[in-house]
Amino acid sequence: MEEILAKAKKVAEAAEVFLLSSEETPLQFEANRLKSIQTKQSTHLALRIIKEGRLGYATTTEPTARQGLVESAVETAHFGMPAKFELPSTTTYPPVDILDPAVESTPIEKMGQLGEELIAIIIEHTPDIICEAMVAKETISLALINSRGGQASYKKSIFSLGIMGSLIRDTDMLFVGEGQSSGHPITQPQDIARVVLNQLELAKNQASVPTRELPVIFTPRGVASAFIPSLMMAFNGKTVLEGASPIGNRLGKKVFDQKISLWDDPTIAYRPHSRPCDDEGVASQRTPLIEEGKVASFLYDLQTAALANTRSTGSGRRGGGLPVPSASTIIIAPDKTTFDDMVNDIKEGLVIEQLMGAEQGNILGGDFSGNVLLGYKVESGKIVGRVKNTMVSGNVYQILKEVAAIGSQAEWVGGMVNTPPIYCPRLSVASKQ
Repeated sequence: MEEILAKAKKVAEAAEVFLLSSEETPLQFEANRLKSIQTKQSTHLALRIIKEGRLGYATTTEPTARQGLVESAVETAHFGMPAKFELPSTTTYPPVDILDPAVESTPIEKMGQLGEELIAIIIEHTPDIICEAMVAKETISLALINSRGGQASYKKSIFSLGIMGSLIRDTDMLFVGEGQSSGHPITQPQDIARVVLNQLELAKNQASVPTRELPVIFTPRGVASAFIPSLMMAFNGKTVLEGASPIGNRLGKKVFDQKISLWDDPTIAYRPHSRPCDDEGVASQRTPLIEEGKVASFLYDLQTAALANTRSTGSGRRGGGLPVPSASTIIIAPDKTTFDDMVNDIKEGLVIEQLMGAEQGNILGGDFSGNVLLGYKVESGKIVGRVKNTMVSGNVYQILKEVAAIGSQAEWVGGMVNTPPIYCPRLSVASKQ
């Protein structure tokens, strides 16, 4: 990296070398049995330069191709966008615990046992269910240096365990599932199985809902599938700069219900997307996005922050190209109402566990419309069965402008989102009887 930086400094005003390497071992289970075991290694080396005020960029998966990297970056700088930012100099990073050596040392045999045990618990409850499961361990190493003396490096671990089950009886198809990701090894498949068994129990009976507006409770998984995609796009600084965010000009103003507070925090220990700094060497921080219903901030990398006359929030992430703003770990603050109290409050309504196709609407505008992949009918304060052939539609900003309650118990969904259930007083529901 030092050699590449030295060569780049001779031909450019500023330069940055970025190196990302990973090793992942996933075990895939299909039709209730182990199907494949792989170990995948990857290396990503990137050079970003500022030459004559413009950005040049080159990347390779061959770390030995150093000279060609500098030449390619210089070539792209002729056509690159104007660079409005300055690379960070020497920075102090917050201590964030993200590496557990026990992940890397977990034997493949143990991983296989975890997957088999998880499937066995589900099959014992429902013998004719067909399960797909995944167990994976991964270690990621990042290093970067730049021409202003900035440098950063870290190594982190990720362990994942999840299962999806499908139960097909005649024309009826039921899909259930749950997964967890952590910086520690996941050693208790019973915790994941318990969630799936509860879904199967609630789905034993079938119920129908009328086509009209109904009160709806979104479980944590429902919140993640219905609301988070639109919100994260709206709070992305690049979307704001392009004038496409519906809340881009509402900074400091009340847009959501006062009960809602949401933030991005990559400094939480042992979460899959936590890190001491972003992919540009900017220190990680907790960034409030919604504070008691008010728009508090947006997520920026160096370039978008400079264009917006603000500072980076440490949200730069590389997906194989130049850094872009991206959320890391989304937290929605819990409140005081239990899930049972929410259900007890409903005379007739719906609990949504998972939507399918919700992102096919006008996601920028906050519109969503999706099939209820897994949801339950509520009658007189009790869950009475699973709904079929049911769709819901609405607008994220209209729904979250007035919520009946925020749950008291938050859960991790997919390793990236931590949210309680959210109780909405009305939502458009369409059911095909």
